[in-house]
Amino acid sequence: MLKITPYLGIMVLIVSIGGIFYPKLGYFLMLVFASLLIIAPFRGRWFCGNLCPRGSFVDFWLAPLSRKLRIPPLFRSMWLRVPIFVALMGFMIFRVIQTEGIVDKIGMVFVTLCILTTSIAILFGVIIAPRTWCSFCPMGTLQRAMGGKKYQLKVDTEKCIDCGKCQKVCPMQLSVNEILDKPDCIKCARCVEACPKHALSF
Repeated sequence: MLKITPYLGIMVLIVSIGGIFYPKLGYFLMLVFASLLIIAPFRGRWFCGNLCPRGSFVDFWLAPLSRKLRIPPLFRSMWLRVPIFVALMGFMIFRVIQTEGIVDKIGMVFVTLCILTTSIAILFGVIIAPRTWCSFCPMGTLQRAMGGKKYQLKVDTEKCIDCGKCQKVCPMQLSVNEILDKPDCIKCARCVEACPKHALSF
């Protein structure tokens, strides 16, 4: 996790609230899309754990209000994630086409998308767990598809004592030291920092 990560959540509020009055703020989402598309082929979902404003928002702003329950396995299923990806991307493209190229209208499409997805993230973040939205986030699913096998977390089984500390701090609620393939690992490195035996690394 980067030092700046906890503070990026403010961008969600700026775009969601400020964008209503100044639609051009919606174009910030284009920067987000471009950044994750550049990073994903090399580091998978690293963007999610280090640079994602909404990830920062739910981790450091919303977490105190969350019930912090287990994220239902259904939310990680591709049977749910792919339709959501198609639906949201289809909605965005359809709405952009309707703007007829008017700059402020295009910006408002992105602002609306930000408000919609943030509302869903807050709802599930409070009633279930902070990173519930991230389990089926369309951009997270895209990054998984592009580089889910890149920059994998490594576990030194000889050093690991199965203390469970890594799993307790994992925001995605992954079985950190029990699974080899972790395509939804967001590379936040909290598990690496929490391991008392230095058994984890990237």
